Amino acid sequence: MPVPPTELPTEPTQARRFGKARSAQATALLEDYAELIADLLASEGEARPTDIARRLGVSHATAIKAIARLKREGLATARPYRGVFLTETGEHLAARVRARHRLVVDVLCALGVPKEAAEQDAEGIEHHVSDTTLAAFSRFLTAR
Repeated sequence: MPVPPTELPTEPTQARRFGKARSAQATALLEDYAELIADLLASEGEARPTDIARRLGVSHATAIKAIARLKREGLATARPYRGVFLTETGEHLAARVRARHRLVVDVLCALGVPKEAAEQDAEGIEHHVSDTTLAAFSRFLTAR
């Protein structure tokens, strides 16, 4: 059965919504890399481009390009033969992304989503969810 069309929002409203989604997509890559680098540093003591590429399922060249972007943005540094390290700004970004991820996973699990599906879905949602929605998620979990 076809879903009836909804009323279109005003042009500025719709443009703002799509603009927010495009902006989130542009920063999602940096956020994923920063979060993974922080996790690798915490668990392995180092974050090598080869390990980053394997864990993200991308080529070594793709990982190198993303790391270069992290460095340009002031989020990471790299030392020859020593791997990648986050700057203080990069560490703050990684911590914020990790907290968002955990909150989204916790809400999805509270709604009955299986853990692995919640982890997978959170990878996309965490980059697009607003602070307003995150606050509502937190209130929902606290009220349970």
